[in-house]
Amino acid sequence: MSLPAVSEPGALPVEPARDPYHVYLDSLTSPESRRTMRGCLDRLARLLTGDESATGAGQPWHLLRYEHTVRIRTMLTDQGWSAAYVNKHLVALRRVLKEAWRLGQTSAEDLARASDLAPVRQSRLPAGHHVPPEVVGAALSACDDSPAGVRDAALIAVLYSTGCRRAELGGLTLADYDPGSRSLRVRGKRDKERLVYLTTDAIGLVERWLAVRGNVPGALFSPISKAGRLRTRDGRPVGLTGQGIADILTRRFGAAGAARRTAHDFRRTFIGELLDAGVDLATAQALVGHASPATTARYDRRPERTRREAVDRLRLPPARPLA
Repeated sequence: MSLPAVSEPGALPVEPARDPYHVYLDSLTSPESRRTMRGCLDRLARLLTGDESATGAGQPWHLLRYEHTVRIRTMLTDQGWSAAYVNKHLVALRRVLKEAWRLGQTSAEDLARASDLAPVRQSRLPAGHHVPPEVVGAALSACDDSPAGVRDAALIAVLYSTGCRRAELGGLTLADYDPGSRSLRVRGKRDKERLVYLTTDAIGLVERWLAVRGNVPGALFSPISKAGRLRTRDGRPVGLTGQGIADILTRRFGAAGAARRTAHDFRRTFIGELLDAGVDLATAQALVGHASPATTARYDRRPERTRREAVDRLRLPPARPLA
């Protein structure tokens, strides 16, 4: 299958300013979301055209009908991807179709039919890894007294005590930090703000970093050159990218002799520890910025522990021959 050709009767080449691909991506407020959804649409374009260099730009999304989108769903599931990954691509597909309708390129009826796709369902064990306290301690001990080491220790402490997404961490500024209330103002998905709170130990590491960073307005955590200087733009520290944060974690956990951990592993751990400590689901949801409590509930490890403890009550009979 391929995308309908723009040479079909009545079809016109897509102008960049009226390209649903660009309009949709421009509507997203988060750079991380734009990168993610651009990747989804570009993969869809490559899958449908067979052209490994194709992107979603200039594609005739407005010509897609139900028979096309239902085939796209099948092609996505045939890739062997997880349900969540497939559904993310379907979200991008629906949204670009909706922008085509908003631009007057397709009818409301065609949009409704083409978008009428059931999400892919799967039952899988929770992804990711728990980050035990001793592993966090080992990673902190791998952070030396250099500017980068002091920064990385503060970054790990903030991840562990807040469960922030890596894009949220990279978007923090000095003005978001309030030492009096031990809080950080975080801007999450869809530009929603929330307050998260730091442990007293984390505050100590953040203050140590700020003594190195200085009080210049700008990003709270910034790239550092080999010479120990913060990377700046117009005299202000620039923020770390999501990949930059991932690289820091890989480097510090590797130096500690521990398995690789991701920023989202810290998020999973934070939510699990809150729920294990008896924090109610609504409070945990508010702290991590989930839109639905059902998403937060998926991080609950208590049912798993209960089942394991039930099995621990069993005893294997001793080995002895039958009479």
